[in-house]
Formats: sequence, structure tokens, C-alpha cells
Amino acid sequence: MEATTGQDVRVVALMNQKGGVGKTTTTVNLAAGLAETGQRVLIIDLDPQAHATLHLGIDPKDGPGSIYDLLMAPDSRVAGICRPSTRARLHVLPAENDPAAAESELASLPDKQQRLARVLKNLASDYDVILLDCPPSLGLLTINALAAADEVLIPMQAHFLALQGVGKLLETVRLVAQKLNPRLKVAGVVVCMYDAQTTHAQEVVEDLRRFFASQAGAGAPWSGGRVFDPPIRRNIKLAECPSFGQTIFDYAPTAPGAADYRELARQFGAARTNAPAAGPASPTPQARAMERAEPPVVEVPAVAVAQS
Repeated sequence: MEATTGQDVRVVALMNQKGGVGKTTTTVNLAAGLAETGQRVLIIDLDPQAHATLHLGIDPKDGPGSIYDLLMAPDSRVAGICRPSTRARLHVLPAENDPAAAESELASLPDKQQRLARVLKNLASDYDVILLDCPPSLGLLTINALAAADEVLIPMQAHFLALQGVGKLLETVRLVAQKLNPRLKVAGVVVCMYDAQTTHAQEVVEDLRRFFASQAGAGAPWSGGRVFDPPIRRNIKLAECPSFGQTIFDYAPTAPGAADYRELARQFGAARTNAPAAGPASPTPQARAMERAEPPVVEVPAVAVAQS
């Protein structure tokens, strides 16, 4: 059965089964950019590595609890568990820095795919946007995020093989939308670590744009998706700022990374997944490969989303 927050809050899952693609960097800096526009933003750090929590200078063990505690008791509300960051209007629900416990214990619980949706019912009224930083895998924590979210945002690098990965992610979203969460839509892709000097990167971005355009009106969860502009340029300041516990806006506010994430926040803040994409276009062979992607990785979520 579909679980809803019952609120107007915008719940967005940032996911990619491949690590090192800029997912957490995008979660943190998009959240900070949205907070800068006046929105009340919460990051829920679902990655057991706690990278989003650490990125904002928060010790996962220094506080009254974590997302792990709420997943174990989803109808409770622990005072102070959502921690303020140094940015106004930006809070973090920290991860438990234990890579094994959350997934293994969640697997034995009733209603294991929708525990996070129950957690959000107690949090949603306090925020305008909730960003879910998913683990780099397609296990139960990610399935919980997809079951609770309204939208999916996919950070990725502009590599040809990444197109195949996006195809598999879309198949996972389709499966979750069919079995658990029919309101789930794909907002689109954020291209990270972009090098505009390479023809390869330009071609990959163009393939992505054509793919989403070709899917307009197809009735799939990604039919309203898009590639967000501008791509996030490769910028050493983005790699440095987590070691200082700061967002790019605090660490290097005039850097290209700050300009790119500020523009992403502006566009994403105004975007809606049901907005029509630019007119249809003929898909390239690479885009067709995304459509044809067989779902071998979906074997994992297929088990996870099977009704208990």
C-alpha cells in the first residue's frame, strides 16, 4: 500500500548505485542552495557511511539519535534528532555510522519497505523540502527512500557507461512505482564533475537530453524528467569543502561550484516533474541502450519490494 506524508513537503531521493559520482556533494550543496532561497530544508542521511552528515561538520555519534533509531521506531519523534547546520534553514537527520546494522536489522522488520515513509509523517510539517541521500546501492535503505519520495534526482558523471547505469536506475524506479509508490517520478539528472573541454562529455549530456525528450508523454515515471543545466563543473573547491565541514557557499562562495549549485537550486526549486519536456526527438543509439537496459540489478530491489 502507498504511504504518504500527508503534507505539501517535497521529498526528493538522490540516488545512484555507483559511488563517487557527486551524489552527496549534490545533496548537501543543493540543500544549502535551496535554504539560501528561503526554503526550510532537511537532509536525511541514509548512507551508513554518514558522508552528508560529516560534510556538514556534524559528528554522527554526537546527539540524541539518528535515522537508524527512527527507522527502528518510526512512529516516535525524538526531540532534537534533526540537527541544525551552520546554514540557516538547513537541518540534518544524521546517519548511524555503521555500514552493516541498518540494512540487516531493517530486513527483519514488518513493513520494512515503508518505515521511512512513516518517519516522514512526523517530520514533514517542519520543512518545505526533504532531500534523501541514498546509499550507493539498491538495497532496503534505497527502497525505503523511493517508497517515501515524490521525486528522484540522479547525480551522475558524463561517461558513456553511466548511461547504462541510468537505464538500470530507471527500471528500479519503475518497479517501485508499480509496487509501492505510484506517485514516484524522476525529476531528472544532474551531471557532476563535468569537463566542457571534452567531446565525450558533451556527447553524453546530449544523449541524455535526447533520451528524456524522446520519453515525453510516454507515461513512464521519467516522462517529465530532464537534464538540469548547467552541469556541475569539475571544481577542486567542491572536493575540499567537506574536510572543513562546510558547504561550497561557505567555503568558496565565488568558486564555479558555488555558481553552478546556486543555479541548480534556483532551477530545481521551480521545477515540477509533470512539466512538459522540450519537444520529442529521435533517440540516439546510446539513448536506445538506456531504454533497452535489461534489469539484472533489479533482481535486488525485486526481492526487496516483494510484498511481505
